[in-house]
Amino acid sequence: MRQKRRIREEVPVRLFKNPVMESLTLLSFGVFAVVWSIILFAALTIAWHMSSSITTLLWHCLLGFAVWFPFEYLMHRFLFHFNGRSAFAKSMVYLLHGNHHEQPNHPLRNLMPLSASLPLALLIWVGCVAGMGYETGSAIAAGFLCGYVAYDIVHYSCHQFPMRMRLLRRIKIHHIDHHYRQSDANYAITAVFLDKVCNTKCDRS
Repeated sequence: MRQKRRIREEVPVRLFKNPVMESLTLLSFGVFAVVWSIILFAALTIAWHMSSSITTLLWHCLLGFAVWFPFEYLMHRFLFHFNGRSAFAKSMVYLLHGNHHEQPNHPLRNLMPLSASLPLALLIWVGCVAGMGYETGSAIAAGFLCGYVAYDIVHYSCHQFPMRMRLLRRIKIHHIDHHYRQSDANYAITAVFLDKVCNTKCDRS
């Protein structure tokens, strides 16, 4: 039994038969750190060059960063836990997030794969620039992407590290309760107060 459990933890749940497609669903923390360091540096550099002042840049980046947290909550609650009835909807939810609940602690599945995050990041950046102009849009997009990276690091840490500091420990417990106590609660991963505001906090009694 222990051997079977160890194999289950070491081998990620397979999502695609095609090995190339399957590899696109996996991401190590090292690759994540390198790729997203480059992307954030590029996004912040572009925003800095487009900005009329440092103050304006900082305010717009902070706004984009703050917008990430309600977005994260809504995405997790209504997209990743979408209760679809059709086989297609169920398979898509499993592909997006259900596999993570089946095998929550596999390190290659604790981060959003680049095959999904990079196109979405480009779409968000283009949308912000198209809608708000280069100065405002590029800075807000850069701040939003910083929020995403912070979220993914926190999420990875919740599953892979003890997180003994008081605040970090509280965040970890909050998320682990979502996996092992009540999957329809504790949707927030970083801004945990949102579950209290939205009345979706796990009842630990």
